[in-house]
Amino acid sequence: MQQERTEIASLGEFGLINHLTKNNETVQAGTILSVGDDAAVIDHFGRQTVISTDMLLEGIHFDLMYTPLRHLGYKAVAVNLSDIYAMYAEPTHITLSIGISNRFSVEAIDEFYDGVYTACEKYNVDLIGGDTSTSLKGFIISITAVGEVKPGKFVTRSGAKVNDLICVSGNLGAAYMGLQILEREKKIFLESPGVQPDLGNKAYIVGRILKPEPRADIVNWLMEHEIMPTSMIDISDGLSSELLHICTQSEVGCILYEEKIPIHNETKDMAREFNMDPLTCALSGGEDYELLFTVKQEDYEKIARNDQISVVGYITDKAEGVNLLTKQGNKHILKAQGWNAFSQQKKS
Repeated sequence: MQQERTEIASLGEFGLINHLTKNNETVQAGTILSVGDDAAVIDHFGRQTVISTDMLLEGIHFDLMYTPLRHLGYKAVAVNLSDIYAMYAEPTHITLSIGISNRFSVEAIDEFYDGVYTACEKYNVDLIGGDTSTSLKGFIISITAVGEVKPGKFVTRSGAKVNDLICVSGNLGAAYMGLQILEREKKIFLESPGVQPDLGNKAYIVGRILKPEPRADIVNWLMEHEIMPTSMIDISDGLSSELLHICTQSEVGCILYEEKIPIHNETKDMAREFNMDPLTCALSGGEDYELLFTVKQEDYEKIARNDQISVVGYITDKAEGVNLLTKQGNKHILKAQGWNAFSQQKKS
């Protein structure tokens, strides 16, 4: 049965906004005024406010040939919340602005918002405003995320100290390999439209690129166990790039152990199928949205209790440089070669 299509033009801008937000419910006690006025009003009850904003552009950050709109809505929220968690803060609110062309129907945008609301509900976040506009080319998404943190308890990229342990959550490289599968299947489909995608049993790595999850669980666990990271960043551009950000802003060096970097077996298998080095995927792949953070050595015993956290190295004096120690015992200078995954070009 053919899906009903309602033209956006039939609603107009304000009609579309009313349609998309008619079921919007707020859950934060601090939300005083939400959607529907010139601005939202929030009260953080004496806590400090953390704010981050990000854009997602069709053709640069996502491809609608293999990205379901519901997944895209979820991911757009998730990757912005990841930045708030990386500050050791709790996200509370988002604003969402979109630019859309007339190739999208009201039903299509409803699917996108279904994903947005699902993410908001899961992470206890209120959607409190935004804007819609016409886009002459492509789908444009802009989200501002707001969070709160106890006064002076936020974590930056610049606090790492010599002898601190370097930790990562989860595993790395999976999202990049998931992207390689989707790009491969897209190419096959364009050449032979009748061929069905062959994703095999690769649901895990495909899920990592289409529906990433911010590591709220890791931040909550650290707080519960009174572990205060000395620095932290989320891994959106690859481990090597993010670690260099911390070392540069903290004015330190590091030793990163190849053998300690967590890589999922599915990632390893897929990398070999593509004749790629799994380590390269972990260091430079990006889009994993795991957390990279440093802690004092005295916190090691606590950290070791969590099987979702790996200690992958330690911080050194700046003069020693930023180095990767291979399984063979060779030391190499760590370089930022994060991939711009959607154009598959290395970032400079």
